[in-house]
Amino acid sequence: MTPANRPQPGLTELARLLREGRLSSREAVEEALARVVETQPTLNAFRRVRAEAALGEAEEADRRLAAGERLPLLGVPVAIKDDTDITGEPTAFGCAGEFPEARADAEVVRRLRAAGAVVVGKTNTPEIGQWAFTEGRGFGATRNPWDLERSPGGSSGGAAAAVAAGVVPAAIGSDGAGSIRIPAAWTHLVGIKPQRGRISAWPEPEPFHGLTVLGPLARTVADAALLLDVASGNAPGDPHRPAPEAILPAAGRDPGRLRIGLSFHTAWAIHPLRLDPEIRAATLELAETLARLGHDVMEADPRYGLIGPAQLPRALAGVRAWARRVPDASLLDPRTRSNMRRGALLDGPVLRAARAAERPLQRRIGAVFGHVDVLLTPTTAAPPPRIGATDGLGSAAMDRTMITTCPYAWPWNVVGWPGVNVPAGFTSTGLPIGCQLLGPAASEARLVSLAAQLEAQRRWDLLRPPAHAAATAASGD
Repeated sequence: MTPANRPQPGLTELARLLREGRLSSREAVEEALARVVETQPTLNAFRRVRAEAALGEAEEADRRLAAGERLPLLGVPVAIKDDTDITGEPTAFGCAGEFPEARADAEVVRRLRAAGAVVVGKTNTPEIGQWAFTEGRGFGATRNPWDLERSPGGSSGGAAAAVAAGVVPAAIGSDGAGSIRIPAAWTHLVGIKPQRGRISAWPEPEPFHGLTVLGPLARTVADAALLLDVASGNAPGDPHRPAPEAILPAAGRDPGRLRIGLSFHTAWAIHPLRLDPEIRAATLELAETLARLGHDVMEADPRYGLIGPAQLPRALAGVRAWARRVPDASLLDPRTRSNMRRGALLDGPVLRAARAAERPLQRRIGAVFGHVDVLLTPTTAAPPPRIGATDGLGSAAMDRTMITTCPYAWPWNVVGWPGVNVPAGFTSTGLPIGCQLLGPAASEARLVSLAAQLEAQRRWDLLRPPAHAAATAASGD
């Protein structure tokens, strides 16, 4: 049996095996690297692989383990999205061209290393994280291990594909408009978008003017919560600093009887929206599960108001700012260059007005939590698209596709509050479906506790991508 076909332990289990001496870090990292090699020709989840460095770090972890040292992730292989700096590696954020090597670790990488984790590589993402699929001229297309003709989503699509395929037990992604939750939904994973500032993005003080946060992708709630706790904390220059809180213990607590608001309502959009009927049915089924577990489930729609003008200037100004790092702008996708021009127009007074709208929007949207404790919504309106489905689309058509396919996730980036994607079943053709658990400020513990209760009931953690996908990936066919 090849590494690609062998079941891989999750993050929590792997850490335990290493602590107990039943597995060495060298063996665990070699296994992860073998899976990278075998799946890369088809899944194409990684932009950079740190094979030599990771093996050296694994050997050092084994020496520390043998000496009796114990850390939460000592010797455990993980992956990082390629929008985050790792010393000695370029950070291309999905763009083509030769980027300089980073001179220092980002704060989140520093914290992962402090917990003993071994970063085996950097995962693929679309250009500057703009799209809900992971394809680009800089690296090609990343594919979904549940269906190799489909996208794993984006922008953390490489991270999601790597975790779903069992290449690594967990990974850090980023979420600026659903970019953790969307690929988690489309690859049958748990993805946590934490409270803004929970995980430092330093040396970026506010990525995309506060829209983007870092967070974990994993197969289980406990694994995602463990990685969240390890990665959490602030650097001195961070503007957002929520009170520290351990989230992992919540995965083992009963959430109590909660008021769950079921909502299919979306923020106003210029394009008509259509929710896929199978996704609607899966969301209703999840609501019924929550009711059977003793929660009070009711219809409850947040009042989003005109939230779009508070999002778009921040997103496009963020694209323009990051694009200044690109060594050769002529290699960028024409749609990226269009967004850069729009970002220039929306910078300045328009951007400041967008930021000023955040607090009123928090009060308006947050009013729903006077009636419910948690919101349940679909994560996406459609199943994962086919690879190449957006090839040839212009900037306006791409925007329309994004708005109609993924209308549920992005408002929570504007308000900065946490959300958790949980697996919610499959379409009739076997494509994963996800739903969001959304809460008010700093409600990660409640959301994780509820997600863990759902996982214990529905056991999505036992399901893996079909064997034919793993076998095809392993063979490179």
